[in-house]
Amino acid sequence: MITLDAHQTAQLLPYPQLADGIEAMLMEMRSGTARAPERLHFSLSEPERGRRGGVLLVMPATNRDVAMTKHITVHPENCRAGKPSIIGEVMVFDPHTGERLMLLDGPTITGRRTAAVTLFAARKFAPRPKGPVLIVGAGVQARAHLEAFAAGMGTRHFMIFSRSPERAHALADHAATLGVEATVIDAIEPVLNTVSIVIAATTSSEPVLPDSDVHRWRDDIFVAGVGSFRPDMRELPPQLCRDAAVRGTLVVDTWEVKHEAGDLLHAAIDWGRAVPLLDAIITPDRFRSSGPVLFKSVGYALWDLAAVLCARANLAKDGVPVS
Repeated sequence: MITLDAHQTAQLLPYPQLADGIEAMLMEMRSGTARAPERLHFSLSEPERGRRGGVLLVMPATNRDVAMTKHITVHPENCRAGKPSIIGEVMVFDPHTGERLMLLDGPTITGRRTAAVTLFAARKFAPRPKGPVLIVGAGVQARAHLEAFAAGMGTRHFMIFSRSPERAHALADHAATLGVEATVIDAIEPVLNTVSIVIAATTSSEPVLPDSDVHRWRDDIFVAGVGSFRPDMRELPPQLCRDAAVRGTLVVDTWEVKHEAGDLLHAAIDWGRAVPLLDAIITPDRFRSSGPVLFKSVGYALWDLAAVLCARANLAKDGVPVS
């Protein structure tokens, strides 16, 4: 069995190729050759006052050639002790024999495939994909999205907002190593008329973006909410969610949002106005409208499977057999 650490896993998952792999996986979903159940979401401890408890996520998936299971534990309070908040692994095995083939770093798979899905959605649906990008948050997902849009969209200018200025400046310094410009800002609303894409990548329990009572969202903006994945987590304002659903376009990565996306649940959106990513790709003209585009992602095991297939293909290119 091949065992790869975080750095080795990342090297096998270049963002542009991974975004293409997401599209290929959507086609496998359409044909029924790739399958995944709803993920198991299991609380490991009761949250204490002012602190959030740990969660175990188990996500299996398979196609005709390979199967995998991702085990991830999320402990938001670990950051207070200088420990990673996401820990886990992806086990890859032969679906016909059960033979274990690879062990990949789970947080790296999660971060990179999530950013690649957002990149793919922005390529397809952003009205102005080449403009400046605002990233709200400065953690693992914020970093992955900055890297993905720099590599896969050619974005040269980012704006970063975080409640931790120190982390925001660290992310801006990282952007400089990639040859792109990143400006740390201390308020979101003043820049919303200058950016074309907004990415919310936080684990906030309250909206981090202004609501339309204060700010009216432009019709040519693309907003991605990727940080919240539980009913008690909200980073998108309710009116933005409703506005996208009613007069714009609301695309969701998977129907698991119906019981996991706190943003959309709190907004009480009409699910009949939400469009799964696969449907939006197959018949895009049916869902296009003049309002803002909102992409909500909570994660899906088939995105992890797409990452596994990408890593497997790149190992084969390097002459490393995985079978």
